[in-house]
Amino acid sequence: MGFPGTWMTESESVVYRVVPKCACSTIGQIMFYSDHGTFFDGDIHDATAGMHKWAMEASQPLIEANVKAHKSYAFSCVRNPYTRILSSFFDKICGIQRNGRRYRGNMVPLLIQKYGIEVGGDDGKQEFDQIKSFRRFLLFARDTIRFKKPMDPDIHWSAMAGHVSTFIVNGGRYDDIFFTEKFDEGMGRVLKKIKTKHKVDLKKIPRFNESEGHGPKRLHPVEDYFDDLSMHLMWEIYKRDFQLFKYDFDNPGNKLPKSEVDLDEVHAKLGD
Repeated sequence: MGFPGTWMTESESVVYRVVPKCACSTIGQIMFYSDHGTFFDGDIHDATAGMHKWAMEASQPLIEANVKAHKSYAFSCVRNPYTRILSSFFDKICGIQRNGRRYRGNMVPLLIQKYGIEVGGDDGKQEFDQIKSFRRFLLFARDTIRFKKPMDPDIHWSAMAGHVSTFIVNGGRYDDIFFTEKFDEGMGRVLKKIKTKHKVDLKKIPRFNESEGHGPKRLHPVEDYFDDLSMHLMWEIYKRDFQLFKYDFDNPGNKLPKSEVDLDEVHAKLGD
C-alpha cells in the first residue's frame, strides 16, 4: 500500500502526510517555498515537479526509503471535525470547482435526487436552506462511510484518523501532529526542527485556501448546523477523530482542541 497522501520536499528536509481540508494547500506551498524560495504558481495539488508526492511514481521509492528509515521530520495537521465537514459541504457539494464543473460529476445530482439536498442552483449562488441541506448531506456522508452506499466515501469527509493511520501502519512515525486552528504555532514548531534552503517567515505567508470562493458563504454559526441527530451522526462517523485529536464533541461551537495530541496514543491506536 505504501504511503498514499504523503508529500516530501525535494531536499528531503521534511515529510508531510496530507489530510484533506486541513490547511494542506498552505502547508504544501510552505514546503515548496522552503526549497525554491518561490511559491508554486497555481494550486499546489496540481504541481507535478518541485516536490515529491506519493501520487507520482518516480517519487515513491524516495518517499518510502525516507519514511521507513525515519530520515526526515514527519508531521501532519488535523482540524475540528465539525468545521471540516461543513467546509467539505460548502466547497465540494455546493461549490463549482476549478474546472468550472461540479465536484465528481454526477454526485451532486444524485444527492439532490436521493437526499433532497439543495445547493444554491446551478451556480451555487442562489439562496437555500443551508442548515436543512447540510443535515441531509451529513446523512449521505454517514452512508458512504458506514455502508459504502450510494458510493465509496470521499477523501474530503472520510475520517482524519484513517488518513493519518496509513502512514503509521506502513512503517512511518510522526514527530508532530498539529491543529489547523493553531496553525502558526504548529507550523512554527515544525520549521524550528528542520533545515530549509530558504527561510520561511510565517507572518508573511499568505493563506492558500484553494476552496475559498468555490461555494456559498456559511450564513450561520457552526453550532446551528448540528442538532441532536446531527451530533449523533458525527459521533458515529468521527468518534476516533474527536478522541484522538482532542476536539470537543459536546460543543460544536468550540472549534479549539481541549489538549495537545498525544503522539504515543496515536501511534498505539492507529498502528494496528
